[in-house]
Amino acid sequence: MITKPDKNKTRQKRHMRVRNKISGTAERPRLNVFRSNKNIYAQLIDDVAGVTLVSASTLDKDLDAKGTKTEQAQAVGTLIAKRAEEKGLKEVVFDRGGYLYHGRVQALADAARENGLEF
Repeated sequence: MITKPDKNKTRQKRHMRVRNKISGTAERPRLNVFRSNKNIYAQLIDDVAGVTLVSASTLDKDLDAKGTKTEQAQAVGTLIAKRAEEKGLKEVVFDRGGYLYHGRVQALADAARENGLEF
């Protein structure tokens, strides 16, 4: 019998392959992206201390989550960049979370770059 592979398990395997190569520090945290069917989440993580420094998502009260999912992802990218700037963070390491760099993930990354984050 042919079984269909679980998409989330294959994504998690890709994510772990990437995570073995990249790590965030206090000076250059990891910009992690998680994408669900309805929302998108972004965090700046210091892996050395194991602490989330800044986070943003479509569920934030500060964010007006209107429009398409891609537009919402752009708004989250803008918000995470502004919050990072408030904390004095400019350079990050981008962690796409095992997702393809396309669509909502790319929109979030491009918006974060346009608003001051360097990666």
